Amino acid sequence: MTATTPVRLLVCDDHAVVRAGLLALLGSAPDIEVVGAAGSGEEAIALAAKLAPQVVLMDLQLGDGIDGVEATSRIAGRPGAPYVLVLTTYDTDADINRAIAAGATGYLLKAERPEELFAAIHAAAEGRTTLSPPVASRVMAQLRTPVPQLTDREQEILAQLAQGLGNREIARALFISEATVKTHLGRIYDKLGVDTRSGAVAVAKERRLLR
Repeated sequence: MTATTPVRLLVCDDHAVVRAGLLALLGSAPDIEVVGAAGSGEEAIALAAKLAPQVVLMDLQLGDGIDGVEATSRIAGRPGAPYVLVLTTYDTDADINRAIAAGATGYLLKAERPEELFAAIHAAAEGRTTLSPPVASRVMAQLRTPVPQLTDREQEILAQLAQGLGNREIARALFISEATVKTHLGRIYDKLGVDTRSGAVAVAKERRLLR
């Protein structure tokens, strides 16, 4: 991008005060042109199609309606789509993985300095990835950690667990004994490094182990 061709930007954040603050901040950058602002995922999708921005600055949590991840997926999946740069307060593995899988070009935290945000917007407009340092650290940690290898039966039980079924219900659904379910659960817990059912489901979702 050159100084004479500012990046066309669409902002999506459901908090009016935060959105106004972003618009004021971005308005101070001479090489960024905010072409629209959305307060919901649905509105962001519509405005992205109508205004043809180069970059969409997307929050993840958008209140009622679809969330930022779903909005990102729908926007990024269109022909000639703009790049989507996530700007959020959330930095869990699950949020990062979902956003990247949905097609986000970059992932920034709202604690970043304004100049870092400006630089990330320009990077996104060129199709380059920018990650906040804490996010980059999480991504690297995931890459260094081997993915647990679950057997087909353990995968089946984990899927039932994610649906909130108890041991007896899982046993009936899979035509096995409760004792066998407990044995498999113990192995699943060991492989995932957890000691509770909710912990197993949370880790499985974060690491996308559920089929």
